[in-house]
Amino acid sequence: MTYQERSISKESLEKFLSTLDSDEGIRIDNELGHVFVNKTSKRYCINISSNGKDEFIYKNSIKDTMDFLQDYITKTSKIFSY
Repeated sequence: MTYQERSISKESLEKFLSTLDSDEGIRIDNELGHVFVNKTSKRYCINISSNGKDEFIYKNSIKDTMDFLQDYITKTSKIFSY
C-alpha cells in the first residue's frame, strides 16, 4: 500500500471529516504548527502539534470539530487529507 495525500479546500473540509475512516486523517499546516484530525468509532481526535509539544482534544461531533478548528485555519493554511 502506498501513502497518498491530497490537498483539500477549506470549503470541503467538513465533507472530508464526515467521511473519514479510521485509517485516514486530515492535516492542517499553518504558521503556528500542525493540526491532525483522525476519527475513532465514537469521536474525533484533534492533535495540535506546535513547538515540539502535542496536545490532544476530543470532540463528539462534526460541528464541534469544525467550530474548534476555525481558530487554527488561517488564510495561509494548507489542508491535506491522507
